[in-house]
Amino acid sequence: MATIVGTKGQVVIEKQIRERLGLEPGSLAIQRLVGDHVEIYFGPPAHRRSLRGILASRIQRHVSPEEWEMVREEAWAEAAREELDNPLKDERTRHRKQSE
Repeated sequence: MATIVGTKGQVVIEKQIRERLGLEPGSLAIQRLVGDHVEIYFGPPAHRRSLRGILASRIQRHVSPEEWEMVREEAWAEAAREELDNPLKDERTRHRKQSE
C-alpha cells in the first residue's frame, strides 16, 4: 500500500487499516522516528458520552471542558516525551520477555 505525501506532510491511512485500528477523526497520533522509518501509535479520541449522570453523586467539583482538554493534552504530551526520552524501552522489554 503506497500513498503520496501531501504538501503539508499529510499521509492518508488506508480505510482498511483505519477500520481495523478503530481510528476516528480526532484520534491522537504519536509519531516516533525509528532508524529510517516512522512508527505511529494511536490513542482514542475523547468520548462523546457523558458519565455525569452515573457519577453525579461522586463529583466533588466542576471541571470545565477547557480544563479537561488541557489536562488531557498535557498527559499525551508527557507520554510522548517519555516515549522520545526512552524510545527503546519497549524493545528492551520485548527482548527480555523473549529471552526468558
